[in-house]
Amino acid sequence: MSTLGNVIKTADSKSEKHVPVVELPETIEKGKAFLVTVSVGKEIPHPNNSEHFIQWIKLYYQADGGKIVYELGTADFTAHGASAQGPGAGPAYSEPHAVFKLKLNKPGLLIAESCCNIHGLWESSQKLDL
Repeated sequence: MSTLGNVIKTADSKSEKHVPVVELPETIEKGKAFLVTVSVGKEIPHPNNSEHFIQWIKLYYQADGGKIVYELGTADFTAHGASAQGPGAGPAYSEPHAVFKLKLNKPGLLIAESCCNIHGLWESSQKLDL
């Protein structure tokens, strides 16, 4: 039986352009808002055209010792140069880069997923200390 855990790919973002990169501030305080940046193609640029693009990024959180994974947000990227004049002739492109504003009360794990229209699902995670 196939599950998402069997098909989501992981790799080092320094060698693979599809991996979402999670960036955190140096210090995070319990219960205080902070910004998390998630992007695809930070180290190696990912194509962003009508034929090959990142569709979305999702961010999840699991508190240390917790059993539930919380979806924190989704960013959809819907403009890839498409046009009635043909692929790549359009005036608008959405880059796979998102900023999420969070408040958390416990340390845990931030998990980012991205979806490439050709190469499928990719995941990375970042430990979060408060």
